[in-house]
Amino acid sequence: MEQRVVEMIQKNASPYPSEESLTALLAKMAKAKYVLLGEASHGTSEYYKDRSEWSKKLIQEHGFRFIAVEGDWPSCYALNRYVKGRSDAGTDARDALSQFARWPSWMWANEEILALAEWLRDYNSDKPASEQAGFYGIDVYSLWESLDEILRYLEKHANTELQAAKEVFECFGGHNREGQQYGVAAAFYGEGCQDEVVALLRKLQGKWQQTDDGDQEDALSAELNALAVQGAEAYYRTMIQHDAESWNVRDRHMVTSLEKLMAFHGSDARAVVWEHNTHIGDARWTDMALEGMVNVGQLLREKHGDQVFAVGYGTYEGTVIAGSAWGSPAQAMQVPAAMEKTWEELLHRAGAQDKMLLFSGDTAILDNIALGHRAIGVVYHPERERGNYVPTVVSKRYDAFIYFDQTHALAPLSLETSPT
Repeated sequence: MEQRVVEMIQKNASPYPSEESLTALLAKMAKAKYVLLGEASHGTSEYYKDRSEWSKKLIQEHGFRFIAVEGDWPSCYALNRYVKGRSDAGTDARDALSQFARWPSWMWANEEILALAEWLRDYNSDKPASEQAGFYGIDVYSLWESLDEILRYLEKHANTELQAAKEVFECFGGHNREGQQYGVAAAFYGEGCQDEVVALLRKLQGKWQQTDDGDQEDALSAELNALAVQGAEAYYRTMIQHDAESWNVRDRHMVTSLEKLMAFHGSDARAVVWEHNTHIGDARWTDMALEGMVNVGQLLREKHGDQVFAVGYGTYEGTVIAGSAWGSPAQAMQVPAAMEKTWEELLHRAGAQDKMLLFSGDTAILDNIALGHRAIGVVYHPERERGNYVPTVVSKRYDAFIYFDQTHALAPLSLETSPT
């Protein structure tokens, strides 16, 4: 079986990047409403640089309106304000990226994102607000940071919803800004803030539609921060007892946030989404489905069908930025050669060079084969490599796959990071 897969790769893969592979892949992406760009780790330079290049092409040549990433709304919104040239957002991308203070800050505060931020700022500089490209975070972890931003916004605007926001803040106040501590109190002692959070979100929902043009995006930000608080509350409350369901809470939240962004940008809006392969690659074609888990790629495909185009990424070996434990200092770690008979090892065996595969009838041999597919998180232990492989029907999980034979650690702006 392995030899047949290797032969299929040799026959159908295109050298990457090459004119042939770039043209073929762009033609597919350009037809989609949602282009999902994955990564096999959160700390590999090649993935960030390649996603940046595709994002630039899609924005500049095909009118995609924004990039949505696996990051916190408040810190990403600070970067969004910078790339749109907002007068109070500073003139230095490094300063904007310093807002990424929660561990792992290096996921976004790195040289690769710095370069993209400067490109976006330059691209936006001569365009009206209605045509500028944005950068947003759609994850759930920013509970207290989002509460801070909501209070700041409502106090600035003397808003009637300020009291509701203060009640939410007070409800969470006894948990020392610790999500897990809140989760225990909510799950076991009935000390949750769910009702207060839902009430606040309802008050802020859709307010941007009733706001002056110059303040619409900040009003949207208040709503998305409230949505982040709701998502975080549900996530921390659920994770204490149901780990698989907390994953589902998180991915459903990301899809909801993405759809609110699409509504804000208009009926013709199109988005580039940057997330780990485990989020953008359809969960139905992995062992995640056996645990009852869903993800962003699956949910978007179920709702939008062929308007979604998902690209997976992988490597054979190299280096990566990760931590040895949650909150520990970032470090460059060795990524060992892929294990035998895995997807990455077969790609290497087919020829030790970078390549791209578009999945179609010519790759049908893969449609009934589940192969180990490496996934590296922000916490990584190379010595426990076997546990980093997700059984995957690759040709069903993604629409295309980009493979780098050798990869390198990304370049954090600082290796000193702050734990949650």
